[in-house]
Amino acid sequence: MDKNVFNQLLTAFESAPSAELAEVITFELLEQERFEEVGKYIGHLPEDLDRAQSIRLLENSRHFDSALLTYIESLADPAQTRLLALTQSVSADLLSDQLQSFAQLKINTGRPKLHVVEKTEVADFVELSRYREQTTTFDDVVGLEAIKSQVRKKIILPFQKPSLIQRFRKKIGGGVLLYGPPGCGKTLMARATAGECGAKFFNIEASDVLDMYIGQSEQKLRAIFEKARQEAPSVLFFDELEALAGKREASKNNSAANVVSQFLSELDGFSQNNDGVLVLASTNVPWSIDSAFLRPGRFDRVFFVPPPDQVARKGILDYHFKDRLSESGIDFGPIAKATSGYSGADLENLIDMAVDEAIDDSLEQDKEVPISQAHLKAALAESRPTTLEWLTTARNYARYANDGGRYDDVLEFIKRNGR
Repeated sequence: MDKNVFNQLLTAFESAPSAELAEVITFELLEQERFEEVGKYIGHLPEDLDRAQSIRLLENSRHFDSALLTYIESLADPAQTRLLALTQSVSADLLSDQLQSFAQLKINTGRPKLHVVEKTEVADFVELSRYREQTTTFDDVVGLEAIKSQVRKKIILPFQKPSLIQRFRKKIGGGVLLYGPPGCGKTLMARATAGECGAKFFNIEASDVLDMYIGQSEQKLRAIFEKARQEAPSVLFFDELEALAGKREASKNNSAANVVSQFLSELDGFSQNNDGVLVLASTNVPWSIDSAFLRPGRFDRVFFVPPPDQVARKGILDYHFKDRLSESGIDFGPIAKATSGYSGADLENLIDMAVDEAIDDSLEQDKEVPISQAHLKAALAESRPTTLEWLTTARNYARYANDGGRYDDVLEFIKRNGR
């Protein structure tokens, strides 16, 4: 480079320092072997310095160790980080010799310049206790008697009679999938199952697992299962399972497929021992679950949780009506008969709507007006069941995609209830 041009660059840098000028000046100084001046410009080099230039800089570092020492002494922490970041793209063989001078600088200056930050294992901060929730029993689950019977026989008994089960060489635990329309008691059934088993209940949501960084979701999932094994007997409940176990062919990125693969490995991987760990899951869209989850050894027990029948609806209305200001002698029979297709959540909302009617009358009459049969009838006229759309969709899958009779229970329910 022409000397006058180079001097003009030096003057321009003094008046307005920039990464582009620093890069040109640094490597021209190396070309002219003016090594003692290089240290002044290293801290201004651009972040996208390419590999060849980084190697060239480090190859010549032996010529200006003293300049670097003076320079590094005056650097702020971010500039130190930038200088050391230059080494990230350089081969280990070259660094093994060239970084000797950097290590010596740490000794000579009397205070550390290099900070090693170890990667934190996900298992170190995944505390299963924060997901723990209170359990209940089947006494708090109104209706669903057929499912309760199946759960007692296939799930609870092995936990209550471990010695008997072990005599038959049957493992305690496994996977159970509950599916059905929203608001019909899947989560409550899972919590009650844990209570009947006498096991710790951990409610895991998709947001507790999914992470924006590649590989973190799989690590979190592995850590959750590892800690559940340590807490056995325990119940892991995954709500909205489709968020973690959706069909891999439908996923648009590899990270979702990797989470599915990790989940499958944790359920029955070659090196896993889930004895004493019951994995419960619920979903409103079982047809979206990857088929690999439904084979024996994973979620091999699948239960349909339907909307409550008339007897169960009356019991749910009684349950949610307790301790409310109401008239005596209210008959829930007609309401239960008229609410076919209502979920448990729909019935609870019906009671809340009747309460609103009573509150409106209380404000209008300026006195407390108890909930009456008329309030319930008015609420019923304004309410609608929320399960019909789900049942329509499920009917199509049950008729045309019922591989292996997976949705026979849905067909039976629809046939029995005329929907």
